[in-house]
Amino acid sequence: MRDDPRLPTSSHFWRSPLRGTWFTAVLGLVLLGGISVLFVTGLVSYAAYNPDLSPVNDTTPDKGVLGFYLFDWPAGPSWLYRLSQGVHVTLGVVLVPVLLAKLWSVVPKLFTLPPARSVAHALERVSLLLLVGGALFQFVTGLLNIQLEYVFPGSFYPLHFYGAWVFIAAFVVHAALRAPTAVRAVRARRRDEAELEAPRPAPPTVSRRGALWLVGGGSLLLFVTTVGQSLGGPLRRTALLAPHGGADPGGGPNGFQINKTARYAGITAADTHPDAWRLVLTGPAGTVRLSRAELLRMPQHSSSLPIACVEGWSTADQWWRGVRLRDLAALAGYEGGPPDVLVESLQRHGAFRRAALRANQVSDPRSLLALYVNGEELSPDHGYPARIIVPAAPGVHNTKWVGRLTFGDL
Repeated sequence: MRDDPRLPTSSHFWRSPLRGTWFTAVLGLVLLGGISVLFVTGLVSYAAYNPDLSPVNDTTPDKGVLGFYLFDWPAGPSWLYRLSQGVHVTLGVVLVPVLLAKLWSVVPKLFTLPPARSVAHALERVSLLLLVGGALFQFVTGLLNIQLEYVFPGSFYPLHFYGAWVFIAAFVVHAALRAPTAVRAVRARRRDEAELEAPRPAPPTVSRRGALWLVGGGSLLLFVTTVGQSLGGPLRRTALLAPHGGADPGGGPNGFQINKTARYAGITAADTHPDAWRLVLTGPAGTVRLSRAELLRMPQHSSSLPIACVEGWSTADQWWRGVRLRDLAALAGYEGGPPDVLVESLQRHGAFRRAALRANQVSDPRSLLALYVNGEELSPDHGYPARIIVPAAPGVHNTKWVGRLTFGDL
C-alpha cells in the first residue's frame, strides 16, 4: 500500500524534479539566518513593553522563566523601536516565499513510512511537525496582525509570544540535526538524495537555480511593497500591502498615520470639552487637577519624535509640543527625580487604555504630555486634548486622550 503511486506515502507520488538536497539546503540556510533575526527582534519588541514593570503592561503574566532576559527599555535613540519592529515585520513578510518554498520542498518527508526508524529519527520527525506547525502559526498570526485582522482565538500578544517559544525550540532542535547536512550539501552542490529527489521525476520546466530566482523575486516584491511603511517619506506610497502605507492619511499638521480613531475608542466631544476635561495628577502632593489652559501656562517644550507600532508601520518625525513629564512629576510631589508613572486614557474599554512608563522614560527631556503637533492642536484622532509622546516607546504606550497620571511605585 505504501508504494501505491496514488498515495502520498509513496515516493512515486512526488514527481517534481526540483526537490533535492541542494535546493532544500539553500532555502534552509536562508531561513536559519532570517528566523534567528526574527526571534531576536521579537524578544526585543516584547521587552520594549516593559512587561515586568506593571501588570497593565504584561500581556503574558504566566510567562515564568521565559521572561528571563527582560531589561529596562531605554528611552533612546528615538528610532530604536522603529528600527527593531520595522526589521521584524518587513523581514517576516519577505521570508514568506522562502518559507513556503522550503515547506513545499520537504513535504514528502511528512508522509514517510515508517514514521520513525530510530530515536534520533523520531526526534527529528517530532521537531519537524512542531516546526511546520509553529512556522505556519507564527507567520499567519503575524501577517493577520499587521493587516489589522484580529481573528485570533485570543489576544495576539500571548499567542505570538508563546507560539514563538514553541517554534524556536523546534527550530533549534531541527537546525542542530540538519544544519551540518545542509552546509555540506551547499558546499558540495549535491543534487541528489533519495528521501528528497523524485525517483521518476517529471520533465523539468525550470531549473533549481531558476526556482530560487523566482522565490527571491517574490521576496523582493514583498520587500518593495512593505518596507515603505517603516521608512516613510515617498517610499510609503510603495507600501501597497501595508494598512498604513500607500494611501495618503490627509494633509495638514495632523496628516499622519492613525491606528485607532476617537470614534473607535468611544471618545466623544463631551469627554474632551475644555469645560469638562481635567488632567488628574496623583503623587505625594496629593491630587492635582489641571485644565488644558493651565497646562498651556506651564513651561512648554518641543520634541521631534516618530511613532512606531507593533504592526511595523511608523511615522516620520513629528514636531510635538507640550509639558515635560518630569515637570508634571515635580508638580505631583517628586522634586528629587521622577518615578514610574501609570498613564490612564479617557478610553473606557479596550487593550492599552492604561500603560506604565519607567522612570528613565519619564525623566527624559523629550518625553512630553503633548498638546500640539506640528504647530497645531492635536486632532481628536491624534489624542486631543493631550497625549503621551515618549522616545523609543511602542506606539500603544504613547497613550492618547490622557485623563490621569499616577506617579510612584507601580
